[in-house]
Amino acid sequence: MRETMARYPDKVEAYRKGNKGLLGLFMGEVMKGTKGKADPKRANEVVRLLLEQENA
Repeated sequence: MRETMARYPDKVEAYRKGNKGLLGLFMGEVMKGTKGKADPKRANEVVRLLLEQENA
């Protein structure tokens, strides 16, 4: 997940400024990276937590 955040720093910043629709982009990257094996509910929690951390 941190690799995705590093790849899309502008999207992370936009998310933090209120564009919560970008959560789907990050969830898609997580699911793609895990080949669909990640638990979507848990992945969503972790993704949101990481995105909302200022120094993530």
